[in-house]
Amino acid sequence: MSTLVPRATATDRELDAAAELLLGRTVVVLTGAGMSTDSGIPDYRGDGAPKRTPMTYQQFLAGSRFRQRYWAGSHLGWRQFDAAEPNRGHQVLADLENGGIVNGVVTQNVDGLHLRAGSRHVVDLHGSVDRVRCLACGQIFARSAIAERIDAANPWLELPEAVVIHPDGDAEVVSIDDFVVPECTVCGGMLKPEVVFFGEFVPLEKFAEASALVRRADALVIAGSSLAVNSGVRLLDLARRRRTPVVIINRGPTKGDRKATIKLDAGTTETLEALASRLTA
Repeated sequence: MSTLVPRATATDRELDAAAELLLGRTVVVLTGAGMSTDSGIPDYRGDGAPKRTPMTYQQFLAGSRFRQRYWAGSHLGWRQFDAAEPNRGHQVLADLENGGIVNGVVTQNVDGLHLRAGSRHVVDLHGSVDRVRCLACGQIFARSAIAERIDAANPWLELPEAVVIHPDGDAEVVSIDDFVVPECTVCGGMLKPEVVFFGEFVPLEKFAEASALVRRADALVIAGSSLAVNSGVRLLDLARRRRTPVVIINRGPTKGDRKATIKLDAGTTETLEALASRLTA
């Protein structure tokens, strides 16, 4: 059995075949972490990514030390997320939506870059790192406001440290003993970024929105996702049951390769640009 070698772009023959499949169809796009690597946000599931054990939702709720560790790392990661800019891949999808080819984007990313690039119909399956919710009273806060409070309460975070940023906005912090965790200014309750943790379910209304987009589309493009998360696989299976053509763009294998109509083993940004030029010619 031969091994696929990831390329920057697919061949012209492969791109022509994918464009022919998509031409004249309304397309919904599902994106994953590989979509944002060209914006400087690393992919923690791709080839060569370091092994790590993310905090689960149950741990976050279980004890104050878990929340100290999460918020200290997440705060440092937020800085990189906040500084990231949409890349050409994000902009291509926004342009295709404006041109009536893409009917919406379903993203597993929490970085908000699709909206910043100009996409109007975005379903953020796993939430968005720029929002914070109180688990007690439901009050929503801007992440930037929470970040200001964390900076004021924890000035020692400015000391030079070796920090590794992860795609979910988390980071490794050397010491958390003195970290002051922010609380809700309305009720004093526990705050949590509006992102889906490991061990936590995607909100039903979010998945319903994503499913509706897939049902209204004539084709599904999966870009930059290894489909390791069940929600993405369920959307792929929904498309398959409806006999909707599926194009997967991803460096390396995914859990959906055998179900795809066409698999392009290549970089996300370059491949989307090449496909867009064929669909809008």
